[in-house]
Amino acid sequence: MADIQADVIVVGSGISGALLAARLSAAGVKVGILEAGAAVDRADAQERYWDAPKKVPECPYPPSPQAEHPISSDYDYWYRQAGPDKFKSTYLKVVGGTTWHWLGTCLRLVPNDFRLNATYRRGVDWPISYNELEPFYGQAENELGVAGDSNAALGSPRSTPYPMKAIPQTFLDHACAQALAGTRHEVRSTPQGRNSTDYAGRPACCGNASCIPICPVQAKYDATVHLSRAEKAGTVVYSRTTAVTLETAPNGRVTAIRFKRWDGSEGIASGKVFVLAAHAIEIPRLLLNSRSERTPNGVANSSDQVGRNLMDHPTQLSWALAGRPLWPYRGPLSTSGIENHRDGLFRKERPAFRIEIGNDGWSWPTGAPISTAADLVRQGLRGKALDGAIKHQASRHIRLASLIEQLPDPENRVTLDPDEKDIYGVPLPRIAYRLGAYVQAGLAAARNAHTEIFDKLDATQVHHQNGAEGAGHIIGTARMGDDPKTSVVDKDLRSHDHSNLFILGSAVFPTGATANPTLTIAALSLRAVSRVEETMAR
Repeated sequence: MADIQADVIVVGSGISGALLAARLSAAGVKVGILEAGAAVDRADAQERYWDAPKKVPECPYPPSPQAEHPISSDYDYWYRQAGPDKFKSTYLKVVGGTTWHWLGTCLRLVPNDFRLNATYRRGVDWPISYNELEPFYGQAENELGVAGDSNAALGSPRSTPYPMKAIPQTFLDHACAQALAGTRHEVRSTPQGRNSTDYAGRPACCGNASCIPICPVQAKYDATVHLSRAEKAGTVVYSRTTAVTLETAPNGRVTAIRFKRWDGSEGIASGKVFVLAAHAIEIPRLLLNSRSERTPNGVANSSDQVGRNLMDHPTQLSWALAGRPLWPYRGPLSTSGIENHRDGLFRKERPAFRIEIGNDGWSWPTGAPISTAADLVRQGLRGKALDGAIKHQASRHIRLASLIEQLPDPENRVTLDPDEKDIYGVPLPRIAYRLGAYVQAGLAAARNAHTEIFDKLDATQVHHQNGAEGAGHIIGTARMGDDPKTSVVDKDLRSHDHSNLFILGSAVFPTGATANPTLTIAALSLRAVSRVEETMAR
C-alpha cells in the first residue's frame, strides 16, 4: 500500500491545484495534494512583514532548508544563474503558493495574444482561441472574486459581468487620467482579485497598502480560499512533502510520485491521475529529475521542450516627482493602468506592454518614503524643515511600471544544475536567460511612454531604471500545443507522452502576452477539470 493514495494526486497547492481540487472534491473525487512548504499563519506572517528591515515580497515567508525558494534580495540564492541576463522573478513554497504575495491584478489576455504568429509572425500560436477560453474566464472571475468595471472590456470581449464593482480609483489615478486626457495613454480601472465589498465570506479591501506581500484581512484572494473548500469536501493537503520523482509504467502511464518529507521520511503517492501544479520552475525541475531508462530525457519530455521557452514580463520601472501633490502611499498598490498598448501592428517590430500606475510612490525602486527621509537627513535637514520636505516630496512621488511582452526562446530555459543539490538530493534549478533585442525595443518604447506621461504631470527628477526588473510572472517551460514534437501538453493540458498526467499553471503558456498570468492560469485550470474527470472514468 502506498504512503498516500487518492484518485487524483496533485503536486502544488497554489491557485491551479487549489481550484482543481475544490472542483473535483465537490464532485466526490478523492484528491491528495503534495505541498513542499508549510501552512502560513496570517498573523505571524504579518508580524514578520512589519519587523522586516527590507519589505521584499518574501519577507513574511522566509525559505527554510526543507523548502527553499528564490528571494528578491538575492537572485543568486536559489537559482544558479547561467546568464547572460539575470532572471529576477521569484515564487514561494508554502500552502497556498505564490498567491500569498501576488498583487491581485486580474486581466484577461486579448484575442490576438492567442494568435500572435498568425497575426504578427512572431512567437507561436496557442492551440485554443480566446473564444474557447472566454466562458472559463468568467468562471474564474467569479471563483476568485474579481472587482472590475463591466463596461470596460479592455480589449477582451466579455459575456458576463464582473461579480463586484470596481475598486475605487485613487486621487492619483484621477489626476493621471485628467492630465492624460486626449493623449494616446488611456487610464482605466484595473480589474483585480480584491473585494470591493464583502464577498464569499471575506471582507472588502480596507486600504492597508501591503497587497505585496500580504493582505492582513484576506480581502485579496489567495489560494487558501479554495484549499479550505477542497479540504471540507474531502481533499487532503500533505504539507511539508516534496515530490522528488515521477515513476512510469511500460504503457507510458504515470504510476506514482516519490516524495520526501521535512521529518526525513520518504514514501510514494499513487493514483489514477497525476497533476503537476507546482509553478513554472519546479515543474520542469521535477520532470527532468525523473529520468529513467524508460524516460531518458525526463518524464513528459520526448519533445525536448521541458524547461525551454522560459519567459517573464521584463519590467521597465520609472519614477519622478510630480508638479503637484498626488497623495500616493495609500490604498491598494495599484488600482489603474494604461491598457491600450497591449495590441497593435507594432508587435511585428517590438513588444506590446501594459503600464501599471503605482499607488506606492517610490517604494519599489528606492524604498521610499523611508529612503526619502534618509536622503533629506543626509542633506542636513532637521525638525520642521525635515518634516515639511518629507511631506512635499512624498506627496508628489509617482511610479510607473511597464510589463513587457517576451517571446518564447528555446535557449531561455530551466535545467538541472550539474553540481549543487537541495536537501532532498534534487539538483538546483539552473537558469539560462536572455532578454533579447525584441524585449529591448519594448523597454525603449516604454521609457518613451513614461517620459510623455511625466511631462503631462509637470514632473521633475525623472528616473528610468537601467535594466529590466522581474514581474514575478514566470511563464513557459512546459508549453501547450497540437504537435507533440514541439510542445509538452495538448490543449487540454494533458501530457503528449503520458495519458494520465496533466500540467497546470503558467508553465503551459506558449507565449507571455502582457496580462498578469493568474486569471488565465485559473481559467485554464477550470477548463481542465472535465478532462481530468474524463481520464479517471477511462
